[in-house]
Amino acid sequence: MHVIEAVGISKSYGGVTALKGCDLRVAPGTVHALLGENGAGKSTIVKILTGAVRQDTGQILVDGAPVRFHDTADAARHGVAVVSQELNLFPDLDVLANLFTKREILRFGLFDRRAMTVLAEPVLAELGLHVSPRALVGSLTLAQRQLVEIAKALLTNPRVLILDEPTSALDDAGSARLLHVLRALRDRRVGVVFVSHILEEAMAVSDHVTVLRDGDVAVAAARREDMTVGRIVAAMLGDRPPPTPAAGRTAPEEAGPAHQDGLVAEDITVPGVLHGVTVHARQGEIVGLAGVVGAGHNELLRALSGGRPAAAGGLRLPADAGGRGRRRLPRGLRSAVRSGIALVSGDRQFGLMHDKPIWTNIAQVRSVSLARDGAVIRRPVLRRRAQQQVDKLGIRASGVEQRTGMLSGGNQQKVVLAKWLEAMPSVLLLDDPTRGVDVGAKAEMHDLIRTVGTRCVTLICSTDLDELVSLCDRVVVFRRGRIAAELTGADLNRHTLLEEMNATA
Repeated sequence: MHVIEAVGISKSYGGVTALKGCDLRVAPGTVHALLGENGAGKSTIVKILTGAVRQDTGQILVDGAPVRFHDTADAARHGVAVVSQELNLFPDLDVLANLFTKREILRFGLFDRRAMTVLAEPVLAELGLHVSPRALVGSLTLAQRQLVEIAKALLTNPRVLILDEPTSALDDAGSARLLHVLRALRDRRVGVVFVSHILEEAMAVSDHVTVLRDGDVAVAAARREDMTVGRIVAAMLGDRPPPTPAAGRTAPEEAGPAHQDGLVAEDITVPGVLHGVTVHARQGEIVGLAGVVGAGHNELLRALSGGRPAAAGGLRLPADAGGRGRRRLPRGLRSAVRSGIALVSGDRQFGLMHDKPIWTNIAQVRSVSLARDGAVIRRPVLRRRAQQQVDKLGIRASGVEQRTGMLSGGNQQKVVLAKWLEAMPSVLLLDDPTRGVDVGAKAEMHDLIRTVGTRCVTLICSTDLDELVSLCDRVVVFRRGRIAAELTGADLNRHTLLEEMNATA
């Protein structure tokens, strides 16, 4: 008996077919990996299983009985819970309120916060999320918010748990804790659907593997021990040729002071977060910033982009080579943009207007915020410029009029990058730029970052250690708000990087 089944599921959006008669069967007490490139149909089948979207044809069965979910609440009543990579939290409410939204425990007609806290604290501890239940969710990091979303799902005691890119914002320690929780759920006979672009991770926790390709099932419920990463990649790509390897990068020459042709962030201090941090990067250099959650590397990007006020510190930009000395850190995102600083976030809720067409998103910074194309908005010009970016970045869309929210995650992320490239920044800050992006789209994004990185200063934070190793000329490691190490050359490898990030000295 399977705890949940999708049988012969088809779904089309307008003239685009997302699923073509797909099957997915999940047994209780198993972890079933659902894999495939962006656009393969994974998100669509997840939405159907959770009641967010209705299929055109096919059936959903729970414990062998046909069901028709009217909405996500109906699916939840049947024991189906989901953790999506696009978080569904209320930033102005505290952690406890988010964990029990629409499921509050009442006593004498009032919220019983003590009873809810008793239930919540063991789950938070199991996930390694050491925050106060009274903390506002808006004050948490992206990684912490993702753990809150996972805890929220676990507190429903689900019979089926669907995890859609659950580790995309987590560091290695957070991922390891989540994988431990998955093993505990297996012991409780919960059926888990595990959607991930990290193939090694999926192989490490799954019992069965299903691979989707272009809306079809390429591999159906294969036993994990019968699969390898190579076989999964082959099933995902089919007969398409592999992407062309990126040309090797040549690091900029070590000549002259860094601020003459690059960036110097000096003595950056954010109370309780950063303690007198100095980072430099030359034009044409890609510098990684690494650390465990809360180490301070992400906060440095926020301070440089005007998103986090700093108590002290200064900044020299490539534009300052003509004689301007140290300037203040930007006091807001608009100030940063005008200084030539662009922040590309891996949180696509932050970087995109999902209900607007592609061309509107791409034009947002250069033509609207900076008004570089004049006071009069000429739509044909903006559409033409957007089409050039779509062609250059390989964005897969029906045209620049397509609504951005209808694109796959990887293509949405390319639109975010295109928006900032239109502004021609001198400093490019990348915060987990390929979060939730599949293998093929990630390789394309890496090629784009390497190409763009030859023309500006690039700083990148990433939860993917392999991404830092393959992209960066140097990686600066943070621990407890200070710089602990700098890795280059042969020392820049996953093993050493992980050791430095987790060292106690």
